[in-house]
Amino acid sequence: MFATINSPLHQLRHNEISGLWVKRDDLIDPFISGNKWRKLKYILEKAIRLDKLHLVTFGGAYSNHLLATAAAAARAGFRATAFVRGEPIENEILLLCRLYGMKLIFTNREEYKNKPALFKDFFKDDPSAFFIDEGGASPEAVKGCAEILDELPEDIDHIFCAAGTGTTAAGLLRGIQKKKLKTQLHVIPVLKGGDFIANEIYNYTGNIEQLNLHTDYHFGGYAKTQPELLAFMTRFIAKEGILIDPVYTAKMFYAIFDLAKNNYFKKNDKIVAIHTGGLLGILGKKEKLAEVLS
Repeated sequence: MFATINSPLHQLRHNEISGLWVKRDDLIDPFISGNKWRKLKYILEKAIRLDKLHLVTFGGAYSNHLLATAAAAARAGFRATAFVRGEPIENEILLLCRLYGMKLIFTNREEYKNKPALFKDFFKDDPSAFFIDEGGASPEAVKGCAEILDELPEDIDHIFCAAGTGTTAAGLLRGIQKKKLKTQLHVIPVLKGGDFIANEIYNYTGNIEQLNLHTDYHFGGYAKTQPELLAFMTRFIAKEGILIDPVYTAKMFYAIFDLAKNNYFKKNDKIVAIHTGGLLGILGKKEKLAEVLS
């Protein structure tokens, strides 16, 4: 379904951590971005194997997963529908989803909580419909994300990633375990109460001994920001020439630099941050970012 792509590994040039590298999955594709490409890879293969032609998924109004699914569906010849959490709105992300042919069903937050019921209510008479959970969470997505380890050197001391559902993190940990590496995985939940992510990862891997969960970098919750985070984000982008987003990757890089400032790492540790893409999330904070830059 997707060609094999080995994204580059870039060392940061001007930073306080000499051994910090970035796995640039953001460069894989502008719309099927980063971990979304890896998650959807085997999901779409499964849909084809089951003769499903209609992808049905879920997300918020600024969901990069929705856009990635819309783009992937259009390229592969699927129909696509998304249940969008919340009141009907128009924004840049949803416009792109529509341009890729995705049908949007806006759903109140209470009904949205029961995604299997929504799928059944709307598509029980559509045998071609294929359920894709929010964020692409699935064993197939974990399998795709585990392949990141095949593209990395084996002497890494620490791997960092941001997490919403924990699917990407589960794949990374599975890859570490499969290769029997000593690497420690560090996960930055981007929402309040992110401790549950450890259980989600355990459900996929059965072993979380090499998992380190840092739950104090959510900046107020999912898609929430604070001036300190946005100021860090704008400095990082201007200094490194790498775009990051306020929902996921800015929180991850902030955590790495904060931990380094507090002497968390050893002097010669090799650290890799997984850039999971999702850069269009910047659009959801454009007014606040404009204030920081003014």
